[in-house]
Amino acid sequence: MATVIITGANRGLGLEMAKQYAAQGWDVIGTAREPEKAKELAGIVGTTVMQLDAAEDASVEKFVRDLGDQPIDLFINNAGIYGPSEFDRDQWLDLFNVNVLGPVKLATALKDNVAKSADKKMVVLSSQVGSIAENETGSMMYYRTSKAAVNQAWNCLAQQWKDEGLTLAMIHPGWVQTDMGGANADLTPQESVAGMRSVIDGLTHDQNAKFYDYSGREIPW
Repeated sequence: MATVIITGANRGLGLEMAKQYAAQGWDVIGTAREPEKAKELAGIVGTTVMQLDAAEDASVEKFVRDLGDQPIDLFINNAGIYGPSEFDRDQWLDLFNVNVLGPVKLATALKDNVAKSADKKMVVLSSQVGSIAENETGSMMYYRTSKAAVNQAWNCLAQQWKDEGLTLAMIHPGWVQTDMGGANADLTPQESVAGMRSVIDGLTHDQNAKFYDYSGREIPW
């Protein structure tokens, strides 16, 4: 049976991912900073809830120790934050800590677990606004820069590990009706996650380091 790790699985897209993967028969490991509050996640049959704060190295290290040598077919870094709306040095650094350093730390820490699996896939939820080629407004500079940075970091890891059979990809979930996206967004979480799962399921090693949206459209850097 395949196993997936989903970070930030206590709400929003992460929770919907946990529901859909569990419904498909996957063993789901869903993480939350405060697992005792993740009641809905804990109620999904086939799901294990584990504590993780990817912005804290000690938390990542404990998570990996607790995981042991278990093979992980798919690692989805879903957790992320939007950040400041105007210049604030500390908040911008916090944004990079969560959206860039956290995913890279986790991917590096989980590399051996993923390499032991059958699927060997790692996916980071990015955003279309991280595309430099498609930035025509200059808005959301702080969030945009964090997503552009995690895209490049993920690309670096993909190139470093390609000869070991790992496949890394970046996915834009679309504009989704979550706390971050708001009620007027285009997609429901169910629609977004169904699309992303289809893209992830179809990933081959030839698509290593690619950047897609939930519909399968390749997004230019």
